[in-house]
Amino acid sequence: MTLAVGWALFISALLSSTLLPGGSELALAALVWHQPEMRLSAWAIATAGNVLGSMLTWGMGYGLARWRPLQGPHRRSVAHALGWLHRYGSWALLLAWLPVVGDPLCLLAGWLRCGFWQCTVLILIGKALRYALVVMTASALS
Repeated sequence: MTLAVGWALFISALLSSTLLPGGSELALAALVWHQPEMRLSAWAIATAGNVLGSMLTWGMGYGLARWRPLQGPHRRSVAHALGWLHRYGSWALLLAWLPVVGDPLCLLAGWLRCGFWQCTVLILIGKALRYALVVMTASALS
């Protein structure tokens, strides 16, 4: 894997875990399919980028809470994420990899002042497992 490919994968994973749309799973799967010997480093790069993006989203929520207290959620995905956080606490962040509700989970966790390190570890576990599944699937198909 070249340095440029590694950075492209990292940025793809980072952006797809923020409130911006994106799908890093396809980039990771394509890389593993074409270069199966790089699966471990590709998994680590994608996981690191995705967790960093989620923690940036957590930080945005943390910062927003200073200027705008959390009021009733307006979108359905935000309402679901908030319900999960109230019901399961930070443990809901194990599901931060899910489409639609994953990004609001991270944003709201910051907004609700959930602990930084606890959130980081839980997000890391969920996203690492999700990317491991992508890598195993792509490896099996190559």
